Amino acid sequence: MIKVYASSVIDAPADAVWAQIRDFNALPQWHPLIADSRIEGATASDRIGCIRNFRTKDGGNIREQLLTLSDFDYECTYSILDSPMGVENYVATLKLTPITDGNRTFAEWSAEFDCAEARERELAQTIGEGVFQGGFNALKQRFAGR
Repeated sequence: MIKVYASSVIDAPADAVWAQIRDFNALPQWHPLIADSRIEGATASDRIGCIRNFRTKDGGNIREQLLTLSDFDYECTYSILDSPMGVENYVATLKLTPITDGNRTFAEWSAEFDCAEARERELAQTIGEGVFQGGFNALKQRFAGR
């Protein structure tokens, strides 16, 4: 099992950052790699068990299921159901923690998954730097100068 972790500090209050990422269907609004997204079956995007079906800008299609969502903890967990990446048993958590000094946010994104041994390093880098850190960088840019 591979573990990937990224963290970052976003210069905005946790409430404001959470408002951007809480909606499980909002990836295209804040993540630069996502082209479009929809929730299958007309289910609410904050309902545990809902499935988002999205397309990446490079044409990949990914389906993910929301496993947990906590407004109190600023945290959500999801799993990948279908993906062209070649991962199995993929479970990820995105968590925000308020930083009271400066009213900023400590953001953490982690995942565990199985994959072919030959692809471990490549996928860890793609997910950790491209997906997770890429998302954090976009959020930092969105809140810059607020």
